[in-house]
Amino acid sequence: MTGSRAERRPPPRPGAGRRALGRVGEDAAAAWYEAHGYDVLDRNWRCREGELDLVARRGSVVVMCEVKTRSGSAFGAPFEAVTITKQRRIRVLAVRWLAGHATGGADVRFDVASVTLGSDGLPRVEVLEEAF
Repeated sequence: MTGSRAERRPPPRPGAGRRALGRVGEDAAAAWYEAHGYDVLDRNWRCREGELDLVARRGSVVVMCEVKTRSGSAFGAPFEAVTITKQRRIRVLAVRWLAGHATGGADVRFDVASVTLGSDGLPRVEVLEEAF
């Protein structure tokens, strides 16, 4: 599950900011899902309660994916940033998203995509399926 590369955008320049780093991570995670046979249904879906980073579907499973991106390991693994509070918020957002989309009774899964920039500046993606 590691080593996927985002080819839509180049890696952010040093000092380019968190938003650019996050975008690279989301692009890499979306590419990972597509490479594994998923259709990406939504990116950065927003409502009053917050934002879902990625919503993807493969067969009868709809995946709500939180993407965490880091440029290094100084602050821990990206997975560690998804707290119980964040998990609760994602569940609320999932209910909102599902209420507005016809999913035909699909099963829902919650994943976390951990994206780390390698020394070459390219993103490495690891997806923790059924993270919570």
